Amino acid sequence: MVKRKNLIDWILQNRVVSHLIFWFLLFISLPILAALNDGSVEKTVNSSLSFLPAQLLASYFLVYYQVPKLLFKKKYLKFGFSFLISAYVFLVISKLSNMYLTKFFIPKYYEEESFIEILADPFHLAVVHFPSVYVFVFLMLMTKIVKDRFEERHQLEVLQKEKANTELKFLKAQTNPHFLFNTLNNLYSLTLDRSEKASEVVLKLSDMLDYMLYQCKDAEVLLKKEIALIQDYIDLESLRYGNKLTLNFTYHLHDPNVMIAPLILISFVENAFKHGASNNLNDSVIRIELTTNQDQLCFKVFNTLPDSKQDINENESRSGIGFSNSQRQLELNYKNNYDLKSIKTDNDFQVVLSINLQ
Repeated sequence: MVKRKNLIDWILQNRVVSHLIFWFLLFISLPILAALNDGSVEKTVNSSLSFLPAQLLASYFLVYYQVPKLLFKKKYLKFGFSFLISAYVFLVISKLSNMYLTKFFIPKYYEEESFIEILADPFHLAVVHFPSVYVFVFLMLMTKIVKDRFEERHQLEVLQKEKANTELKFLKAQTNPHFLFNTLNNLYSLTLDRSEKASEVVLKLSDMLDYMLYQCKDAEVLLKKEIALIQDYIDLESLRYGNKLTLNFTYHLHDPNVMIAPLILISFVENAFKHGASNNLNDSVIRIELTTNQDQLCFKVFNTLPDSKQDINENESRSGIGFSNSQRQLELNYKNNYDLKSIKTDNDFQVVLSINLQ
């Protein structure tokens, strides 16, 4: 369970403390209100104190036994019979405690009754003592129900959050091998050609893996770090494609400290290379634009598609995990705060992503 930090949550988690506060507030508030009506503080305090034993017994018996063990388990006859018998017993206790405490603290109000007389007058018990005792009992029952519902909702939120965090970790872990696999393919091609650019690829790949494996553990990272990652990836791919690729990457940040969930944008860039340049025998074009203002981030990735329709179909059938991975991460990180559109023609494909930054 996630630890709660504020005082109210701590009180709700601590059963003894919350129950002590509940009874203390009731004990001091209701006598004060009653005293304001008739002016007799002494009498109302004595009455509250005398009713307290029966209120406590009746409350905990109803809340922790009768309701969960009988009512909630649909044992209605047992619950009804149990409630009537227990209510009668607790009302007798209430009458006895009220009588003897009155004799001890304020004798002038004391009226002696025998135990038999008390038992033989259930009407008086129901009219006078039932409201005094069971108003508190039902109030505690309602408080307990509300508290339980609050706890259930909190636990559900915690479980959903933990599930989302677990899924995000899985998606990030899934992204790293996927990205690494594609980049190592590029490196392999360069080593086969004995290109001097291979060492440059290794250095950039090292920087990228350091960022992806060790610097992306937080929920958000600086957007400029994501831009550096995209630039490194573009540089690697540019080494591979050379003049075959026309590429333009522009960005403008209104604030250098803009934060974003990590490893979301890179998959769209990778997708543009994978389904554009890598399958296009002719010259291909990729345009990437990233802008932010006070309220929104806008990210656009455009790439041309292969001329052959057959190649296009093959591309679509091998869409990979990158695009769907990013969509899922967006849903987990920015639910109801993002808009993702894709525009496809016979010749090109474009992704437009908007994220609310507020």
